[in-house]
Amino acid sequence: MADRAKPPEQALRGLAEATGRGKRGPAPVHLWDPPDCGDIDMRIAADGTWFYCGSPIGRLPLVQLFASILRKDGDRYVLVTPVEKVGLKVDDAPFLAVELKVEGEGADIGLTFRTNVDDTATADDQHPLRFEHGAAEGLKPYVRVRDNLWALVKRALYYDLVALGTTETWRDEAWFGVRSRGVFFPMCRISEIEGL
Repeated sequence: MADRAKPPEQALRGLAEATGRGKRGPAPVHLWDPPDCGDIDMRIAADGTWFYCGSPIGRLPLVQLFASILRKDGDRYVLVTPVEKVGLKVDDAPFLAVELKVEGEGADIGLTFRTNVDDTATADDQHPLRFEHGAAEGLKPYVRVRDNLWALVKRALYYDLVALGTTETWRDEAWFGVRSRGVFFPMCRISEIEGL
């Protein structure tokens, strides 16, 4: 990253060894406090595609490597190594939930999401689901993958969540939402959908 003119493969050669990235999960970026080296021309599009200098990064292992050193500092997304930190732009969420696995049923149901970088997160207290109103597309669901990094849930999976939905009392009101690992995640008030 120090030499920003190099392609990402060359600029980050050896990073996998330095961060210990294999199939062991994300690097311990929360422990690192390197100097801030500014921003680089890297962007994560709303569809989960990573771009470097305007070109898509087509190699999944490289994207997974970048994802393993991603952190959110306040409102800013950064890539962090033991020796430097650089900012990048994220259009919506840094990850995209592309697959949903439903295990169990009733009170024992578990909803596990796989992201575009092959991370998994089962919706629970530590990995909540949240639903936000989008500009034109209605509710947009997100699941927290790790720390303060969220995945936008693909639209097709949103419809799967709606099909799994139930009505429950939440904060003294009737809400429509989904359950996972004993936690209710509200989507919208029943009063908002009556008569549709």
